[in-house]
Amino acid sequence: MANWFECKVRYDKLQENGAAKKVTEPYLVDALSFTEAEARITEEQRPFISGEFDVAAVKRSRIAEIAFNDEGDKWYLAKVGFITVDEKSGVEKRHISQTLVQASGFKNAYDTLVEYMKGTQADYDIVSIQETPLMDVYRMKVVD
Repeated sequence: MANWFECKVRYDKLQENGAAKKVTEPYLVDALSFTEAEARITEEQRPFISGEFDVAAVKRSRIAEIAFNDEGDKWYLAKVGFITVDEKSGVEKRHISQTLVQASGFKNAYDTLVEYMKGTQADYDIVSIQETPLMDVYRMKVVD
């Protein structure tokens, strides 16, 4: 199971008019600890940022799963309600899980999530889908 950390990177971004503007952009990183998350985001961002930058914040994310779609350029947070029935009392319980969805638009996010959830045997409903400010997601590198 992945451990997702949201890392905020702060740097001077060159604007179209040539002026530098200080920006903070969020990224999601798969890491084992806060220290590893900071090291990974630094390693991942170094080739893309010229000049000085710093990791402004690292926090553990509540993302349970990620539905990747290579055609997508945006990230959407979907809240999915899983419905279970307590065998003893017969009462329905609802557990909300957060799934990050990579998509090109809202409709594509919905379709990608539905496709991702096809193999799920539990009853569920999609509570909400909203676009996030995430710039990118970095998975743990698999070594062959």
